[in-house]
Amino acid sequence: MNGLSFKKLTAPEHLLTVAVILLIIILAKIPTGFPTNAYPDSTRAAALVLEVNNNNVHSTIGFVFQGEQICKVQVLNGPFKGHETYARNIFSGRLEADKVFTPGDKALVVIDYTRGEIRHVNIIDHYRIDLEALLFGLFALFLILFARWTGVKALLSFVLTVMMIWKFLIPLLLKGWNPIAISLVFVVIVTVFVILLVGGLNRKSLAAILGSLAGTALTGVLAIIFGSSFKIHGAVLPHSESLLYSGYAHLNLTEILVAVVFIASAGALMDLAMDIAAAIHEVVEKNPEIPANEAIQCGLNVGRAVVGTMTTTLLLAYTGGFIALLMVFMAQGTPLINILNLKYVSKEIMHTIVGSFGLVTVAPLTALIAGVLFTKKPLKSYVHTLPEHVQNPLGIPGDPHKP
Repeated sequence: MNGLSFKKLTAPEHLLTVAVILLIIILAKIPTGFPTNAYPDSTRAAALVLEVNNNNVHSTIGFVFQGEQICKVQVLNGPFKGHETYARNIFSGRLEADKVFTPGDKALVVIDYTRGEIRHVNIIDHYRIDLEALLFGLFALFLILFARWTGVKALLSFVLTVMMIWKFLIPLLLKGWNPIAISLVFVVIVTVFVILLVGGLNRKSLAAILGSLAGTALTGVLAIIFGSSFKIHGAVLPHSESLLYSGYAHLNLTEILVAVVFIASAGALMDLAMDIAAAIHEVVEKNPEIPANEAIQCGLNVGRAVVGTMTTTLLLAYTGGFIALLMVFMAQGTPLINILNLKYVSKEIMHTIVGSFGLVTVAPLTALIAGVLFTKKPLKSYVHTLPEHVQNPLGIPGDPHKP
């Protein structure tokens, strides 16, 4: 196909790709069991802000607003397309939640109506769906141009993961199922499908799956142990209190926090396991007669190099959202011992270190599994290649390996 070529799929890979597409379609069709629109006599639409009235808006410290902004808007889609009406934008005095509109802005509005007549319009936020779609489209385009058929499969795995989160994980957590058990099942399913889809149906993918799940198992155990020992309540999760006040006070937020720890590290574990499995696979492909111990050593060398950067990646990923909080601590002169004992900070420390434990475990286990799976002979057959003093340290006459 000109400069963009796709390799020919084998029959099992073709069936797997079709199965993933069907699974995505099925998940998209399955209802979550929760309402998608709490107000039946309302609809959502994009609207163009034509005019703004700020007469009822006042500010206490210059950038935090209170009051009400009245905007004249024109509905751009939906059953009321073309209608011009007025919408309210109420300020709560919270900078992170409030939004300010100016003429020419595009907004998402909720239109309440009765018998086809608009009764009330409320502005939700700036309309960003078109920009999000554009950004995702550019990402998909560049991914396919670079990775070709692997890029297409990577996109399928991305969409599958999103659908599994929204149609499987979130609904079951809301229904009160055991968070740790459900999250482990979720991680196993996603790990198996994503690695098989991207890596193919081969021993390389099998080694990556086994190594990744071994790391996930350790991460889960450590998260359970230290999640209890740290005495951190799950309410430290963002928006968790809003969830409780929405009628879900029966949920065990602490167990959900434990589940979040190994869910968040699952992607990094998959990445590292696939890196090591792919590296050993390439080595064995180039040198089919390489001994298992040497193949394993190659994997360990790759693992040591990658783990050093992956642990830092986890640290940056987990703490990046707390930069403002750390700045507040420093600005106020908060003692370091106080900072390290705060539950928000302790949660991130546990999160980072437990995830790093999983990474350190994945590296040698994946190297060992891949070395055994990819080479022609089992490890014990290479004992004869060792020096004589290592094979027979006691100097016993004859062949010490014969019974």
